Amino acid sequence: MSSTRFAPDRGLTVRMTVTMFLLGLLYVAFVVVLVAVGVRAVTVLVIAGALLLAQYFLSDKIALFAMHGREVSPQEAPELHGIIDRLSAMAGMPKPRVAIADSDIPNAFATGRDRKNSVVCVTTGILRRLDARELEGVLAHEMSHVAHRDVAVMTIASFLGVVAGLMTRFALYTGLGGRRNDNGPPIGLIIFAVSGLVYAVSFLLTRALSRYRELAADRAGALLTQQPSALASALVKISGDIGRIPTRDLREAQPFNAFFFAPAISGQSVASLLSTHPPLERRLEQLSRISAALGRG
Repeated sequence: MSSTRFAPDRGLTVRMTVTMFLLGLLYVAFVVVLVAVGVRAVTVLVIAGALLLAQYFLSDKIALFAMHGREVSPQEAPELHGIIDRLSAMAGMPKPRVAIADSDIPNAFATGRDRKNSVVCVTTGILRRLDARELEGVLAHEMSHVAHRDVAVMTIASFLGVVAGLMTRFALYTGLGGRRNDNGPPIGLIIFAVSGLVYAVSFLLTRALSRYRELAADRAGALLTQQPSALASALVKISGDIGRIPTRDLREAQPFNAFFFAPAISGQSVASLLSTHPPLERRLEQLSRISAALGRG
């Protein structure tokens, strides 16, 4: 974080390191169990590794394609580029590419493997609803994800949860499981049980990291702009308007919740352990404390 002026967050760094370490141990144990019951896991790991590399290096293109976003030039979106130019200069970091997704869901996200290969995307819905100060707060939040490098960590951590299911399918349906006699252990049941446990633990670890990183991005963005009230106003507007978006549209966007500024959910929030974001009240309370510390609204 020394190369940008976003406030460093030691808690986030520690959580990212611990999460990746625990996920690494988890998957080593997973492979050991699969080999022990007779699954030849090397082929599956090679395939999973190739998919992970593709996800890592092409995450920005994949995300834009999935969200129907397209990069825009300064001529096409001068105000949006102007805000990102200003934030990049304030933060002392390379300017990310700028994209717009044609969606009425008011949201934004940042993706990319590092600061030099990142993109910030906003929806047409958020551009229609927020004023310039509020939009700047949201974009500062998203750019802090890039500065903290938690975008890349979340990309890897989220993908690892899929590997367990991928390995299970290959083991059960393509003959990678070793044969046992009729009196041997139920290999299929063991694989399902172990992979289910691995997926569940991975899911909870990434959800916990996701919730903390959103608080860290709120904090860093508010301190950079010195306008926590603008970010709080954007949160209230977006959260209220998302509740009025048709459920079908929200359901289509939900796979990207971990990367969105605000989760695409309607009604009451899901259980705290399963949520990708902290409660709105907690985010607003943190911004209120920052506002008091800065001595401004």
